[in-house]
Parts: sequence; structure tokens; C-alpha cells
Amino acid sequence: MEILFWLLPAAVLTLASMAWVAWWGREGRGEVDRETAARRLGEALTREQRSRPGYAAPEREPDRHTGVALRAPRSRPVVLPDREEEGAVVQEEPVTDDRRAS
Repeated sequence: MEILFWLLPAAVLTLASMAWVAWWGREGRGEVDRETAARRLGEALTREQRSRPGYAAPEREPDRHTGVALRAPRSRPVVLPDREEEGAVVQEEPVTDDRRAS
């Protein structure tokens, strides 16, 4: 039990702070009478509203929702030989639109 006595100053300070904040934030502080509040509200409602500026970036086009994920068509990269030697046969890979996993 004696080991918990070091918590006593913190607990007292916390309780005192809570009591001070409860007193400071109680009703009645900074209250404006009804006539002043009604006048301010009327002025705010009669004032012309400024229009807000638009966004800097244009709106995005809506995405198509087909339920199927599509990727942009890309051709496969083909490695070109540096130079062709005499008698060597170089075959290039045919470009297909086949999208199956390889």
C-alpha cells in the first residue's frame, strides 16, 4: 500500500484541475443577451453569401462499372538483338492480344 503513495500528488492535482475546469466552463460565462444574438443572426442571414471557388483540378470521369476488371492493352516487350551475325537466325516473338497467364 505504501508504494502507491507516489500516486497521491498526481491524483490531487487531477481532481483540482477537474474542479477548476468545471467551474470555468459552467453556464453563464460569455453569454450574450437574446437581443444581441437575434440582431447578429439577422445580419448574418441578410448578408449576401460569397460563392466558393471551384476545385483546381477538373473532375474525374466516372469509372465504368461493368463488374469485370479490365487492363489497358499493352504489347509485350520484344528484346532486339544488338547485331545480327552472319548465318544466325533471329526470331522475334509474335505480338498477340492473348491475355492468358503464362
